[in-house]
Amino acid sequence: MYKPKFFLESIVPIVYIVFVVFLITGRDSLAYSVSSLLSPAIALLYFTLVKKKTISVSLFLIFFSVSDLMVLFDDHIPYKINYFVGNSLYVLAYTSLLFKFLTKSYVEYSLKNFKIHIIILTVLNVYILYVLQDSIARDRVPTPSEYIMELTYNIVMLILLSLSLLNYFYRDDKKSLLLFIGSLCIVFGEVLGIAYLYMANMANEGVFNFLSTTLYLIAFCFFYWQSKLTFDMSNTFVIEEV
Repeated sequence: MYKPKFFLESIVPIVYIVFVVFLITGRDSLAYSVSSLLSPAIALLYFTLVKKKTISVSLFLIFFSVSDLMVLFDDHIPYKINYFVGNSLYVLAYTSLLFKFLTKSYVEYSLKNFKIHIIILTVLNVYILYVLQDSIARDRVPTPSEYIMELTYNIVMLILLSLSLLNYFYRDDKKSLLLFIGSLCIVFGEVLGIAYLYMANMANEGVFNFLSTTLYLIAFCFFYWQSKLTFDMSNTFVIEEV
């Protein structure tokens, strides 16, 4: 049991090291392709080593991994299909995670006790959304359908971050903290990803690619680690043996 587990857990660092090596040596297209294997590698770990899987995290990993793998077939998929299907899968991935938080008790407690928090988060999210959309529009003129796609994508992403923060306030435990940090890393990774795709120049796009991919990897690791935590009646979390 030890050797297969060690082999599986070594896949992610190997893929990441290969990505960094390609990036350092100036093989950006290869680095970009290799980075698309990180989420499938984490998904493999999750479905193989985590005993108590949840539907929300499982769907998140599936949708995200399929969208990432589409990168490998960029040259064979028409742009519009690649753009809309790929981004729709990311939206579905983030939406799947939302259902991890939206329990009846969580919603009722948040609406009753976190009114000020919700107002502040809403104002902050509107501002961030404006900045993101403006950054995209300044680099290129998106079609109405592309603008709606980008808007939907960013709204779902920011809602995920807000709900994960409120969930941490609500539960105040290690598992919810890992979920929040993972969501935060995803948002930072997305922002840097926008800089990489739309605003970066040739001198710094490698740095943006590295930072964005690294944050995604950290986010997936946090989601994976929280999946291996179980809650017991003593209000402590224990790592499961796998």
